[in-house]
Formats: sequence, structure tokens, C-alpha cells
Amino acid sequence: MEIAPILLFTYNRPAHTRRALASLQDNTLAGESELFIYSDAPRNEADRDAVDEVRRIIRNTQGFKAMHIVERNENYGLARNIIDGVTRTTDTHGRVIVLEDDLVVAPHFLQFMNDALEAYKDEPRVGHIQAHNFTNDPSLPPTFLIKWTGSWGWATWQRAWKHFNPDGKALLAELERRGLTREFDFDGKYGYTRMLRRQTEGKNNSWAIRWNASLFLDDILSLNTGRSLVQNTGFDGSGTNCGGGNLYQTPLCMEPVPVEKISPVIENREARAVFSRYYARTNSFMAKAVRRLKRTLRGDFGA
Repeated sequence: MEIAPILLFTYNRPAHTRRALASLQDNTLAGESELFIYSDAPRNEADRDAVDEVRRIIRNTQGFKAMHIVERNENYGLARNIIDGVTRTTDTHGRVIVLEDDLVVAPHFLQFMNDALEAYKDEPRVGHIQAHNFTNDPSLPPTFLIKWTGSWGWATWQRAWKHFNPDGKALLAELERRGLTREFDFDGKYGYTRMLRRQTEGKNNSWAIRWNASLFLDDILSLNTGRSLVQNTGFDGSGTNCGGGNLYQTPLCMEPVPVEKISPVIENREARAVFSRYYARTNSFMAKAVRRLKRTLRGDFGA
């Protein structure tokens, strides 16, 4: 089996970076994996010391087959950094595993991702691997196929990344032309279309919503795990896009998740219904109002 290179994107969070690296080092395939770390340049002087500290940490990292560090001389921002890094790595290696600095992974994360990348390498209808499951729904199988892409611990191939369309306006227009916005939004339960529209208006710079829409429009599926091999620790107000609260917290699965190729290669409609119910329960006006009130009462003023 070809071991996929790992991309880790960092900025100005030393503590998060240490935790992410430590969890990767504890993985069974760490010593066989090449790690590429992208360190973005500070966007202002206030961030310089933290960026410098992150760079000191990553320069002293060991435990991998090889280390490659890209220290940006200008601030790229997360979207440009990821698009550039994934494009370069898939062009040279054919496949890639992608992480951000606020993610902690389970000891068998790399094994699962590499097993899945190998199992589905020649399956054109599968374009994405996702190892985080925030629904915590025990009815989900160990792995399932769904027409949706998560961005917290994921992997892809060059053949699939070629479908990525950075033009959010074109993606939005095509979703609307084909009458797919309600399905894209899990039966209207979550505002992915609104997120994409805001990207076109310059109100966010999400690469993830454009990747999600690109594969959705081309009817390409993601292999997801029903047991979380990734935790997102960024919901502490430290990140650009993550505010307070623990809405997406999940326990890490510490056991291996076997990969058995699913046939036929079609979306698991029961799994899609799980996501729709989850979003209906957590994304309603009342649910969001209650969460905001609870956070305010405990002094958490995150988004």
C-alpha cells in the first residue's frame, strides 16, 4: 500500500499545533509517513510572536519518515494555503491526507485514511474520505457513503481534486439552475447554500464549501466513518471560523475502523437522514437561541 503524505496547516496557535503533532506522532503509521507542514505568515504584527513560536515547534518535530516545512513569506489565509498545498501535493503524490492545527487524531487515524485511499483509489464515484463524525449517532455503520464533504481530517486523490471549482458564483448558479439547493442543504435543515452565497459575496473565504459543492454537483460521494477518529479543539474562540460552544464535540474512537469496500457505490440514504435529523435538532432558531443564552450565562461570547 502506498502511504499518503500528510498536510498540516498551521498559523498562530502553538498549543493547538503541539497537540495536533503529538496525536499524529502517536499514530501507527507516523514513522512511514511524509509530513508537509505549511506555516502561514502573520497577517499583522500582533500575530508575529505566535507565528514564530509555531515555527520553532514545527522545526523541532520528529517521528515521521520525512519532514517538509513551507514557511510562507506572505499571509496566504487558510483557503489559498489549502488549495495551493493540496493541488501541489496531489500533482506530485497522487493522494493526500489533510489536517489543520486545531485537530487531534486517534492512534488509528492514518491507518484508516490510508486503507480507504487504497480501497477506493480506482473508484471515480468516491472523491473524498472523511474521518470525523459529529452526529454521534450510534445507528451509523462504521463506514458509509454520502454526498457531502467534511473538512476536519480528510483525504482525496488527484483524480478527484481535479473536480474542485474555485468559482463559487458558478457553483451557486449551477445549484440553483438544477434546483438542487434544498438537497444540498439536507432538506433545508442546514444553510450550505447560504454559506456558498456568502462566499461569493466576500463574507467568507471558505474553500470547504466550494469543495463540497464541486463534488455534490458532479454526483461524487464521500466515504465517511461513523466513529470519530478526529476531534476539533478549535471551538475555544482561537480560530478564524470557530466560535464558542461544544456543538461538534465527539469522543475519539481508539480502536481501528476497518475499511471494507462498499458495493454498490451509492449514497446511504439512512445516513443522509441521520444528518438531516441532526441539523433539524441543532440548527433550528430555538436550538441556536438556547445555545447562545447558555453560552452568554457562562461568559462565553463566541460566535
